[in-house]
Amino acid sequence: MEQTVLTGSCPCTRDCPRHGNCAACVANHRFKVPGVPACFFSEEGEKWHDRSFEALFRDKGLLKKTTDAISSSALSGG
Repeated sequence: MEQTVLTGSCPCTRDCPRHGNCAACVANHRFKVPGVPACFFSEEGEKWHDRSFEALFRDKGLLKKTTDAISSSALSGG
C-alpha cells in the first residue's frame, strides 16, 4: 500500500522523522504515543499541548470550553 508524503505542506509544527508522512504519524500516535497528532488541531489548539480527544473536540467546537461551562453554571446559580 502506497503512503502519501506531504513534503513541504505538512501542517504540523513538530519536527520528527514522520513529518509529512501522515500514515506513519497517525500509526505512531495510535500505537506508541498516546493522543492525537498535532496537525489535527488548529494553530491555536496546537499551542495547548493537550493531545487528548477531548481537547480536539473542544478545538473543533464540538465541546464547550471548560471555562464556558463554569461561567454558565455560575450565572445560573447551579
